[in-house]
Amino acid sequence: MSKRSLTFGELEGHLDEYLDPVLSSRRTAEAPAQALSTFSRQQQDFILHWVGVIVRTNSEMGYQFASQAPEALQLMNLDGVEKWIIRFMDVYDKQGLYPGCATVHAVEQFARDLHLREFGIHFDEVVGILEHFVRGLAGRELKLQANEVVYTDTEHLYLPQRLIVFRTRQQNFGLYKAMVSHLWAQTWFGTFRVPGELVSLTDVCGSYADPERAARLFHILETARLNACIERGLPGLYREMMALQREQAEISYPSSWTDTVNRLTAPETTVRDTIHALRQLYPKQDRLPPPFCFQGRLLLENAEAVMRLRQQQEKHKFQQSLRHINRKFEEHSATAEQASIPPRFQATWPPSQDGQHDLQIEWTVDGRPVSPPEEIRALSGSILQDFGEIPEEYLVAAGDGAYQPTPGTGQQPASVWEGAYHEKGAWLYNEWDFRRQHYRKDWCVLREIELHPDPSEERYVDEVLRRYAGLLSGLRKTFEALRGEDRILKKQIHGDDIDLNAVVEAYADMHVGLEMSERLFTKHRNLERNMAVIFMVDMSGSTKGWINDAEREALVLLCEALEILGDRYAIYGFSGMTRKRCELYRIKRFDEHYGDHVKRRIAGIRPQDYTRMGVIIRHLSSLLADIEARTKLLITLSDGKPDDYDGYRGEYGIEDTRQALIEAKHQGIYPFCIAIDTEAHDYLPRMYGVVNYVVIDEVRKLPLKVSDIYRHLTT
Repeated sequence: MSKRSLTFGELEGHLDEYLDPVLSSRRTAEAPAQALSTFSRQQQDFILHWVGVIVRTNSEMGYQFASQAPEALQLMNLDGVEKWIIRFMDVYDKQGLYPGCATVHAVEQFARDLHLREFGIHFDEVVGILEHFVRGLAGRELKLQANEVVYTDTEHLYLPQRLIVFRTRQQNFGLYKAMVSHLWAQTWFGTFRVPGELVSLTDVCGSYADPERAARLFHILETARLNACIERGLPGLYREMMALQREQAEISYPSSWTDTVNRLTAPETTVRDTIHALRQLYPKQDRLPPPFCFQGRLLLENAEAVMRLRQQQEKHKFQQSLRHINRKFEEHSATAEQASIPPRFQATWPPSQDGQHDLQIEWTVDGRPVSPPEEIRALSGSILQDFGEIPEEYLVAAGDGAYQPTPGTGQQPASVWEGAYHEKGAWLYNEWDFRRQHYRKDWCVLREIELHPDPSEERYVDEVLRRYAGLLSGLRKTFEALRGEDRILKKQIHGDDIDLNAVVEAYADMHVGLEMSERLFTKHRNLERNMAVIFMVDMSGSTKGWINDAEREALVLLCEALEILGDRYAIYGFSGMTRKRCELYRIKRFDEHYGDHVKRRIAGIRPQDYTRMGVIIRHLSSLLADIEARTKLLITLSDGKPDDYDGYRGEYGIEDTRQALIEAKHQGIYPFCIAIDTEAHDYLPRMYGVVNYVVIDEVRKLPLKVSDIYRHLTT
């Protein structure tokens, strides 16, 4: 008797049977007494260290942890206990004391989940590998997304967020791979390619008394056909998929299905044969065999909705491309009469095994072979995948009255079943707690805010330029010299002039019997600047007065100089109050021109609240990471150390800012700070390093120094 395949819903009970002995053995391996003295000195020191750390946050949490620590040591190793600590402290941070204490006492459940994670695997861990894998298979590009239901809509492959079906990570990764392969096979081997006389698979299954049972039966039969297709085309992959299935359960079909299933595994079968098999087996009312472990579900309505929209759009694009070919044909026609006869397009392709095509389509126009544009080649492959042919109506070039998509809808096939709400402009960021040596997850809420210009300051920039006219003239000359520096590259194989030194060396080598070098020329090369810079401007309340004025003046002069230099740059101001209201003010984006709007925003910079720097650095680093540039700078203009209303100050704020700067460096970003604080030498070396900052001792000097500092940083 074959084993029954486990469903995802039954999996938890199955794993409990496996895990209970593991946890019990761990619990009884140590002395039963619930006393810390029964454990090793290393374990005792570990617990006492964390008691001290937790007590500094909340004494009750420290007591609860100490009372549960012996049980945690019986169930987990020290790494597991540390993960448990971080988990309940995160709950305390976000939800408060009582939920935090409840999580402390749920240590056994945490240990159970931890052991599950040891052999489970998450979608985020493997999505990059799977994307490369599915890209190597034939057909259109398919995107991977996490979802509760495993299925495809012919544009996406939806996979579970986590797999814990098998007891090793390798097997669970193999199951992800098998799921991807099976869903890809549905799109490639024509599961949704309904014969012309039928409307859709939904209508086919809906014609039966029990549409749900008909759909399940069709899916089982179609899986048998697809497995045979994979076996013929990718035998190694097929063996891996079947090995996973045998590990879980053997699949056996009812005896009355034998002939039908054998016919479905023949090379020439298509989905038409699966529909025919459905008609034969549906009346027999046999018990349906369990699904394969990689099979997922067949959501016909989802796939058909995406296909209809894609086919409509691809037909329009295809006919428009043919129209361009038609125009070229008319231009090369010998007579007006020939030009008035529309050309006849034909496409042929050699069929291959399983009713598929190798997509090497041969195109002719009025019997003459042509090489179509790349767009037609790509569209042809997708159309052929959907229909198994290029329909005749597609081969007619679009006319003036051809279909046009509805303006302004912008709907794409992939968006048909999307609808999850996401608040734009709000991001969650971790924050580093140096006492715990771990991040507080999703701790800070950041929003970008458009900085509104101040109507009363419309002439502010003009006044600054007039006030600093002499300085600005010198800055412009200096920055013009930096725009693009000529270099003479010597000893080149080809070049603009002869390298006399290289010729002399080559002549000497020849006379002593050595081979003469070919590098005898010089070449002029203009070294173009390739950098992106973000200026992070402190808008905290402490900048009120002269500091705010100096910051604005410095930005005006800097922008005028950078416009000459041509470097890409953005300006953001920052402030906020507590971790739940971290605010970033957009003054100038990378893609924004330095015009009147930006000038008025600079004039509108005003002191706000507090200075929480870590979250701002993390967000701006992510913006810089998306920019293609050889050099990336993050320059901070600030008047003081990190500080916020909810205790983000002192060592805590400095260490979080330092950690954020380290993260930026790992992303290839060079941070630098221009500070206006006589005490900055006490904390800036810890945050930025001893050479990555400069302190301006007088506020009045800031506008004069910033451009000069930037010039030194970028040369």
